[in-house]
Amino acid sequence: MINVGYNNYVSIDKIVAIISPDSAPIKRMIQNLRDSVDLINATSGRKTRSVIILQNRQIMLSALQAETLTQRLMEAKKTNEKG
Repeated sequence: MINVGYNNYVSIDKIVAIISPDSAPIKRMIQNLRDSVDLINATSGRKTRSVIILQNRQIMLSALQAETLTQRLMEAKKTNEKG
């Protein structure tokens, strides 16, 4: 599990991609899913700084930068390989 901000966690096995929310296609995708159960908002009311695509086609919004989440993901994978 990795912390995606503000005591929200996601299983590293479920993550397909971590992307920036700045492009127009990603903004449209978020807008289209805004009232759907497929959109998980883990920003705690803060600005969305990254979008996490999950295996089950759900989208998770995070207030942490994509680079920060990628570093946490890589550290978690290294820890799992050692242990």
